[in-house]
Amino acid sequence: MKRIFIQTLFLFLTVTSISAQDLDEFFNSADSFFETNVMDGKVKYADIKNNPKTLNAILESAKGISVSETDASTYKAFWINAYNLLVIDGIVKNYPLKSPLDVAGFFDKKKHEIGGKSLTLNGIENDLLRAKFPTEARFHFVLVCAGLGCPPIINTAYTPKTLENQLQKQTVMALNNPTFIKVNKNKAQISQLFEWYKSDFEQKGSTVDFINKYRKVKLPENAKLSYYPYDWSLNEAK
Repeated sequence: MKRIFIQTLFLFLTVTSISAQDLDEFFNSADSFFETNVMDGKVKYADIKNNPKTLNAILESAKGISVSETDASTYKAFWINAYNLLVIDGIVKNYPLKSPLDVAGFFDKKKHEIGGKSLTLNGIENDLLRAKFPTEARFHFVLVCAGLGCPPIINTAYTPKTLENQLQKQTVMALNNPTFIKVNKNKAQISQLFEWYKSDFEQKGSTVDFINKYRKVKLPENAKLSYYPYDWSLNEAK
């Protein structure tokens, strides 16, 4: 009995060690990929199209990685990176194009094998992230849809240790960007993200309350909000 227990424990520790190594390799490889292929919040799709080996290798390795939501930081970081990498992969596979919307079912039909699952981009965003962590509205500022209307993609990977600071930084950056929040006296034009995901932003007050939580120059409490059209033009570095 003791021998069986020891063998089982050894197998568990071995599998855990391999899983941890795979995750570390995933985060490191993703970090290097983003550093090489992202510039000023835009993606070098043409370069990746010409040499897709690195991206393909990262996504291939990620197919068998398993993450548990009990380790929330690792879980969130993995799926945020997975989403952004899969968006880039989807663009590259159909490049050249002018918008992700040029590809039918880009977000809601095309399924991807990753993290031991088969799911769409919307499945990652809505089922694995928003549904699991319903109070975390900052997801909307780090999940990048390949359109210029999205907050800019960063040139580093999200990692468990840096995730909180990265979520905070990207949200603050977006909500203080005058092209993202367009203010004219007591009027403010804001992204349609705030319309589409209104319930995420109004869990503890109004949309203005959420925005002001991260802004240096606050919007007036009685600010009149309107939504400007979302820009789906490709976020391509040229």
